[in-house]
Amino acid sequence: MNPNERDRHVVIRNIERADPDVVDGLGMVGTATVHEAIGRRGYVGPHITPIQQAVKISGNAVTVLSHPGDNMMIHAAVEVCGPGDVLVVANTAPSTHGMFGDLLATSLMTRGVRGLVIDAGVRDTYDLREMEFPVWSAHVSCQGTVKATPGSVNVPIVLGGITVNPGDVVCADDDGVVVVGRSEAQWALERSNSRLRNEGSTRDRLTSGELGVDFYGLRDKLIELGVEYIDSADDLR
Repeated sequence: MNPNERDRHVVIRNIERADPDVVDGLGMVGTATVHEAIGRRGYVGPHITPIQQAVKISGNAVTVLSHPGDNMMIHAAVEVCGPGDVLVVANTAPSTHGMFGDLLATSLMTRGVRGLVIDAGVRDTYDLREMEFPVWSAHVSCQGTVKATPGSVNVPIVLGGITVNPGDVVCADDDGVVVVGRSEAQWALERSNSRLRNEGSTRDRLTSGELGVDFYGLRDKLIELGVEYIDSADDLR
């Protein structure tokens, strides 16, 4: 990328999206399982948290790169969003402003957008929960924004050290947000479903009374590490 391209601000109207059935399947799995299944990758970090509970979504990323305290590019992004998308917003520098509220959510819901992930603040959180529009954010803040500085829509952005490309699959629930590359989505779903089957077998063994410390081979490891099993505290004397 040359210097002129770096200074260019764009709104890219059309992006490639992952297969809708694969997107929905990943959403049903849950972020913890997806994260583990793909090699503990894609987690955007504990600073992005839900403003609601007991909500699980997935969708294709429409990305926004904004200036701190300026939500003009979020407004510009609404036009290029479609059913099944998740709006993902990053800033060129840290921002705690309430960059998103119930009016923008109304616009996104009208277009079938499933939720918002934003590395900044949101406001009108009571209304957002009442509207059942899911949000994951770094902050909650009533502080307003301006609409004055250009940015870009549907370009690669970085969220918590994770690069999010337009059309990547965003999975979000009570545990956080995980991003799966669009080209890896089918593979990620297969790996996740395989992990769920293995967990089901493990759960059956635990339910039957087996101990994880035994069938994971942890008892021998504990002994190798010098942990002693004794019958009572009296034996320590």
